[in-house]
Amino acid sequence: RRYPTVELRAETFNGSTHVPIPSDSAFLKALLFELRLVDEHVFVEQRDTCTRINHSCVHSVSTAAGELWPVLAFRKSGLIYACVPLVEGTLEPQPPLLTVRGLSQGLALLLGIMDYVSPSRKNEAELSAKVGQLRNLLIQACPLGTPLNTNIRSLNPSFEDIQEMPVDKDQPAWRSSTYKGKPQVNVCITEKVKCMQYDQRDVVDTWQVYGTVNCKCDIEGSAPSVTLSLTLPTNAPPLQDIVVHHCVTSVDPAMLLSTSAEPLHDSVYNGPYKFPFIPPSESFNLCYYTSQVPVPPILGCYQLVEEGSQIKITVNLKLHESIKNSFEYCEARIPFFNRGPIAQLEYKVSYGQLDLSREKSLLVWVIGQKFPKSLEVSLTGTVSFGTAGKEHPTDYVCTGNTAYVKLYFRIPDFTLTGCYVDQHCVQIFVPGKPKITASRELISSDYYIWNSKAPAPMVYKPL
Repeated sequence: RRYPTVELRAETFNGSTHVPIPSDSAFLKALLFELRLVDEHVFVEQRDTCTRINHSCVHSVSTAAGELWPVLAFRKSGLIYACVPLVEGTLEPQPPLLTVRGLSQGLALLLGIMDYVSPSRKNEAELSAKVGQLRNLLIQACPLGTPLNTNIRSLNPSFEDIQEMPVDKDQPAWRSSTYKGKPQVNVCITEKVKCMQYDQRDVVDTWQVYGTVNCKCDIEGSAPSVTLSLTLPTNAPPLQDIVVHHCVTSVDPAMLLSTSAEPLHDSVYNGPYKFPFIPPSESFNLCYYTSQVPVPPILGCYQLVEEGSQIKITVNLKLHESIKNSFEYCEARIPFFNRGPIAQLEYKVSYGQLDLSREKSLLVWVIGQKFPKSLEVSLTGTVSFGTAGKEHPTDYVCTGNTAYVKLYFRIPDFTLTGCYVDQHCVQIFVPGKPKITASRELISSDYYIWNSKAPAPMVYKPL
């Protein structure tokens, strides 16, 4: 699909450095050449010289009018996905990729198309049908050259239905279709906790919480108004670094200025966290936030000591008493890098069970869905290794006794900040009583406990 309006804008922005897009057949031929899908066995200096090693999917394609850049293109399952993003400025010198806004938009659109097309790869008839529908879908997803909805699956492939839809001047661009049926709203708060624990006097443990509020609003009307509130318990740390979706119509500016870069003080914004918005048709993330919670959910200590041909390990974990003791899963994984397969293992666990991976290089301690009444569990063991092979994991950071335990867990119906959505405070200005479903969860993300008997990579050191 070509967009003459975008090509005209490119000519205006790029000035004398502008390179026009050639005809479809010429562009395809040049792109296949650049991707080494034709003449791949022939050395062509301008394409194959070592000074043109490309580590990204952004290419410069040689055309009769000059070098066309940037061309976003990648291969997946035998198909090529490509687009030419708009650069809002001159092309010489080449601007940094991060400054070209069209690249992220184009990539999101291509990934949406790939997600729509790729499941049909094995069925040629179904694939042809889906490719045939793409033009109608792109009219909705990207009507004038700017992606409005990159979730291609959520769009209506029937062009006839689209034409029959009444045009409402109040309907925002991000509502690509209208809903018919009983109104319902689903909200899910997902908090991820990252953690680095060292159990050393001169090193400060660090942890961060990142929250996402995901919404799916099935509501009739061209521009329905919804107001959702996030609630915190009394004396809970405030939400910070809040970023909102573009469909939010207004928020208190103080909410957006609250940042974790500054220490907490009395003037920090403590709510209420109200978000009035006109929801898109598809599922979307209403906002993101962080919070400076006082403690990590699980405190741990890991000790690994080498004694001759054996190593002795000790792991102690304690669930903080403020944390809900009900997990969907909870396990600790103990990898052994730069060593051979585990030849002998003697261990004792106070709770749960210990499994050895098939490659015999990883211990998986399955704690289960609850900690015991004491909220503490421990593992001690002695491990010896065989001869190392190529298939066993290596790591340039974890050498010698520098090692870690990584925790994986999910706690449903719980957030570390205490943040929740009060279903009775969700305001929807539409006829009928909508069904409102709210859920929340806490998930571990990069949750490391480093061996306290060896130096470990530091996030930062105290002054």
